Amino acid sequence: VTIILTTHYIEEAEAMADRVGVINRGEIVLVEDKAELMRTLGRKRLLLELRSPLATIPESFSRYALELSPGGDQLTYTYDNQSERPGVASLLRDLETAGIQFRDIDTQNSSLEEIFVNLVRKDV
Repeated sequence: VTIILTTHYIEEAEAMADRVGVINRGEIVLVEDKAELMRTLGRKRLLLELRSPLATIPESFSRYALELSPGGDQLTYTYDNQSERPGVASLLRDLETAGIQFRDIDTQNSSLEEIFVNLVRKDV
């Protein structure tokens, strides 16, 4: 059984769809299995809740393009899902060497909305 659902609510598509088609300005940009689409075009975020807030990210970490939360208590490292060497292990080693400790670690995947926005932005 095939059901075609059109929606402007990307969260709805992410929750319900097995396959996703993206249309931009009347042209089909892609039709893909949702899981494959999210795996290949998505990014992953490593969230580190710090034990002690940082005022700034040390210059020695510039190669990681880290983001520091406004309160300085969380670092976010965004990396490519497909990379064979995403840099997570070296980041954690470098944090330990620098004496930056974290209390919790979590990961998040890109949402379908983030992937959609990137696809449409590239097509503009």
